[in-house]
Amino acid sequence: MRNEAWIKRSGQDPQTGFRLFCFPYAGGGASFFRTWPERLRPDIEVCAIQLPGREERLAETPIDRLTSLVDVLVDVVSPYMDLPFAFFGHSLGSLVASELTRRLRRQKVSCPRLLFVSGSRAPQIPDPGPPKHQLPDAGFIAALRRFNGTPKAVLDNPELMELFLPLLRADKRLCETYIYDPDDPLDCPISAFGGSEDQEVSREELAAWRDQTRSMFNMQLFPGDHFFLSGRKGNDLLEAMAKDIRKITRKAR
Repeated sequence: MRNEAWIKRSGQDPQTGFRLFCFPYAGGGASFFRTWPERLRPDIEVCAIQLPGREERLAETPIDRLTSLVDVLVDVVSPYMDLPFAFFGHSLGSLVASELTRRLRRQKVSCPRLLFVSGSRAPQIPDPGPPKHQLPDAGFIAALRRFNGTPKAVLDNPELMELFLPLLRADKRLCETYIYDPDDPLDCPISAFGGSEDQEVSREELAAWRDQTRSMFNMQLFPGDHFFLSGRKGNDLLEAMAKDIRKITRKAR
């Protein structure tokens, strides 16, 4: 396995003392996080996870089962756990990050100092809607439009949709076939973030992440919908994350 295909690192700065692994939303890629390094502290190395089936890995088959994905990710992140680290995930990425954390704990290896979850209902809360990944193309594309996560320019382009539909279906299948396996709460703090106008994840569903940790829990809402963190709007989110990382690193000294 070539880890450089899976992890896009912001650079090996001599000041680096903390790593932030970032897991994208359904259909998203590592490029979503490309501006984060310059917007965070220089001692935080951003490690954006690039999953198969997107961007420069478009020709690869997407992984459509969460357990299979986590099996691979354990080996992907293990070489980079020599520094304190945190996981961040948005939407689907939150589910991936939390399941990877639970797997690392079961294997009794290094676990994240912090788990950042964003735009995601807690894993113990099942998706209230009917499955979408098996819908005919027209119905599936209509569902994507309502979700507002795929650019309109892509949705309106038949050639692009022909390329992206297998990936989007695989990511939806990964979410919709997930079955929560109850376990003890995590030892690491969890910070949960959401959009104040998010129609996909309610405030109560986001707040339910508090049941997933026996440590500190913090929830914060920002103006915007499900993709409140897009573009420059994400600056407040990054400031909140950097503040939480500072608290953890100070305690470790």
